[in-house]
Amino acid sequence: MSHCATLPILLKQLKLSGMTACWESYLEQAEKRGWNPAQYLAALCEEEVNQRYSRRIARYFKESKLPVGKTLSSFDFSHLPKLNVAKIETLASDPNWVKRSENLLFFGSSGTGKTHLAAAICNGLIEQNVRVRYYQATALVQELQRARNELQLERAFARLDRYAVIILDDIGYVKKSEAETHVLFELIAHRYECGSIIITANHPFSDWDQIFADSIMTVAAIDRLVHHAMIIEIEA
Repeated sequence: MSHCATLPILLKQLKLSGMTACWESYLEQAEKRGWNPAQYLAALCEEEVNQRYSRRIARYFKESKLPVGKTLSSFDFSHLPKLNVAKIETLASDPNWVKRSENLLFFGSSGTGKTHLAAAICNGLIEQNVRVRYYQATALVQELQRARNELQLERAFARLDRYAVIILDDIGYVKKSEAETHVLFELIAHRYECGSIIITANHPFSDWDQIFADSIMTVAAIDRLVHHAMIIEIEA
C-alpha cells in the first residue's frame, strides 16, 4: 500500500492539479467533520472538476478575442424598446441553438449596438462551455484569402471548426472583389449545418449584391445563412 506521503507525487503525475493544491486542507476538514473516505474523495473530485472548468472557461474567453466589456449587463436596452430582451438573454444562456448549428443575423444601422449584442451573447455562451471566435469580417476574409494563396484554405477552415460559433462583424465592409467574395462564400458553405455563424450587417439582404460578385452567389450565400437562422432587426 502506498504511503500518504506519495499522494502529492501521484496526483501530480496524474495531472490532477486541483487535487494537488487542496488535498491537505480537505484532509483536515475530513478529520474535523468526520468524513468517510468516499466523502473525502468526492470533495477532492469536485474541486478538480471546478478548477478544470474555471481554467477552460478562462482559456475560451482569451481565445475568443471578443471586444472587452461587451456584456448584457453593460448594454443599455432602454434605447431599443422594440427589442425582445428575453430572446437575447435566452440566446446567451441556452446553447441549444448552437448545438443545432443555427445562425444568428443582426441587422441595423451603425451605432445601434449590433456588435455589443453579438459579443454579449457569446460571452454568455462561453460560460455555457461553448467555444466562440470573434472576427471583423474584412480581417477574416483577408486571412482566408492569404490561406488560399498559400494552398492552406482547408487547414484554415479546420482551425475555425474548433469554434462552435464564429462572429463575422460588419460583413457589409467586405470588398466586392472576386477573390474575397469566393472565400467568404466558401466559409459560409463550409459552416452550413456544421457550425453557427453570427453576422452583423448595416445593410439588408437586398443590398448584399454589393458584397458578392454576382447575384447567383448572393442568393446562394443568403439561402445557406437563413435556412437555419434567427434574424434580429434592431430599430432604435
